[in-house]
Amino acid sequence: MKAKEPPKCGSSGTASSDYQLAKILEDSIGAKFNIVLGYPGGSEIDIAVEKGEVICRAHNISAHFGREPFNSWHKKDFDRHLVQTGRKRDKNLPDTPTIYQLFDEYKASDVGRRVAQVILTGGELGRPMMATPGIPPERVKILREAYARALKDPELLVEAEKGKMDVDASSGEELEEMIKKVMDQPKEVTDRVKKMLES
Repeated sequence: MKAKEPPKCGSSGTASSDYQLAKILEDSIGAKFNIVLGYPGGSEIDIAVEKGEVICRAHNISAHFGREPFNSWHKKDFDRHLVQTGRKRDKNLPDTPTIYQLFDEYKASDVGRRVAQVILTGGELGRPMMATPGIPPERVKILREAYARALKDPELLVEAEKGKMDVDASSGEELEEMIKKVMDQPKEVTDRVKKMLES
C-alpha cells in the first residue's frame, strides 16, 4: 500500500487466481500492482520470484505448504505471507490477515466487498459434492449426514495426513448459504465483476 513503485507480481494470465486477487485488492482497497503476465505456470513464477524478476505471486494455501520450493522458502525465511482469501484464517497462517480483515482496515466499499465475494467464492467452495436438481430434501439430508460422518472417519484422516492434505470441510448448509449470497447481487456488482474478469 505504501510502496513508491507498485510491486511486480507474476501471473500466467488474466484468468489466473494471482491476476484476479491483485485486481480485487486494487479495486477494493486501492493497492497497486505491476502484474507481469505470460508465465506458463506456477513453477515458472516461483523461479521468477527466486531470481528477483517478480517479488510476489498468489496461489492456494494447500499447494503452498508441504512441498517444494515452499518448504525451502520457509526454512530460509525467504517469503512472507501477506493476505489469505478465506473468511477464517488457515491454521498454517495464524498471523496472516484475511482479505476481509483488510477490507475492514482500509474501509472497502460494500460494492467492492461484494465484487470480491463473487470472484473469491469459487475458491471458498473448494471441491463441493453435488447432486442433481430436484433431488428430494430428505435425500439431501441423508447425503449431507453421510458425507459429514465420512470426513470424520479415523482412517480417512490418517490417509489425509499422510498425503499432507487438510480436511476442513464446510457443511452442505454452509455451502448452500454461501451460493445464495453470491448469486444475489445488484447489477452494479455483476457489471464490475464482468469488467474485471474481461480485462
